[in-house]
Amino acid sequence: MHTIDLRKNTVINRVVRIAGQIAISLCVTCSLAQQSAVLADTSAYQKTRPSADGIGKSYMGREIAGVMGWQAAGWLERPERMQEERPDLLLAELNLKPGMVVADIGAGSGYHTRRMADVVGKTGKVYAVDVQPQMVQMLSVFAREARYSNVKPVLSTVDDAKLPANSVDLAIMVDVYHELEFPLEVMRSIVSALKPGGRVAFVEYRAEDAKVPIKALHKMSEAQIKREGTRVALEWERTSGVLPWQHIVVFRKAGG
Repeated sequence: MHTIDLRKNTVINRVVRIAGQIAISLCVTCSLAQQSAVLADTSAYQKTRPSADGIGKSYMGREIAGVMGWQAAGWLERPERMQEERPDLLLAELNLKPGMVVADIGAGSGYHTRRMADVVGKTGKVYAVDVQPQMVQMLSVFAREARYSNVKPVLSTVDDAKLPANSVDLAIMVDVYHELEFPLEVMRSIVSALKPGGRVAFVEYRAEDAKVPIKALHKMSEAQIKREGTRVALEWERTSGVLPWQHIVVFRKAGG
């Protein structure tokens, strides 16, 4: 399995430094991304008293968690992740095939993007989507390598994944969905991007398991994921418990 350790990989380390240097110049881009939410369905959300890890905004009975900033990209690439989360088992569960089009929503440093790109091959494509310009800069570095020429970095907004309509076979969110500031709007944009019969995989730390060493607001129960997934006209397909800490909850778009 191909892995990149940020502490040893000079290319990714360089991009992290560059991301810090360009952060100020990208503030305008960040502001525009935030402003795009003016057309959001505000009736879907409720204001709450912010908890230590939340943003003071509730959706379908849960407080939305704060986003992990690009400065923590190194944590996404930690060597321990191979045993803690078993990305090899996740990859096998996704049943990817050469030629498929995948969207990695909240791709971060590209930890899962790289693995999926290897499987779908040169005839396939992986949209590496992130709302943070600094993360997209990191993704763009390895996307320039010949091996990952099938990776297309995408700067999304807080309410839109910015993907072409009817283009995606599988959208996946790994430890991301619970942090979406506008989950309803983002999910509607993802459903629009799915081909008929396309799938969405939610990978979230299990709220039902107190032994999972993750803060409560960064976990989700299977029941909550099902409630929110079916709100946007997705059909629940299956739930896998093969991973040590996370659910894999898969939905399908009608048709196909």
